[in-house]
Amino acid sequence: MIRARVSGKLWSTRHIGTLPSGALLEVETETGTKLIAFDPLGCADGETVLVTQGSVAAGFFPEKSAPIDALIIGSIDEQTSKAK
Repeated sequence: MIRARVSGKLWSTRHIGTLPSGALLEVETETGTKLIAFDPLGCADGETVLVTQGSVAAGFFPEKSAPIDALIIGSIDEQTSKAK
């Protein structure tokens, strides 16, 4: 999984019919890499999210052949760290 922050939303009036309901969001990873991720959750700009990629992302939608390479699978509400 990849931790990233939502940095924008993409609008597409035309797309492949097998794309499930959701949004296309631009996310930026902790290393500065930007990805376009499919969001079935309704995440907001600036929100910290968890992203998965590859066959796991596409396989999340068994009823459709979804052409998805990056999928937002969770929203991080809080993070705690143990002191060393």
